[in-house]
Amino acid sequence: MELEFSGEMWFWRGPAPWHFVTVPDEEAAVLRSTAAEVSYGWGMIPAEVHIGATVWETALWPKDGRYIVPIKTTVRRAEELTVGDVITLRLSVACEAPLR
Repeated sequence: MELEFSGEMWFWRGPAPWHFVTVPDEEAAVLRSTAAEVSYGWGMIPAEVHIGATVWETALWPKDGRYIVPIKTTVRRAEELTVGDVITLRLSVACEAPLR
């Protein structure tokens, strides 16, 4: 499954600070519909993420009925991203259960 959307990058200042982009409602609904097939531990969904020329593997985190995409420091630096930037992301999610 391929999804493309734009969202604002935000910073979570918790005990382990991280930057994220929230998946919009429409795309989150699509992810929820396949979550049982692809998720692992705590509802995480493995995905390949594309921002600009940068591609990496991560897991989408469930939050408040939606999902959030963690944006690594190396990605932020490579793409020159800062908090508040509206970013276009492309997600590739394999529609089969991960190997365990």
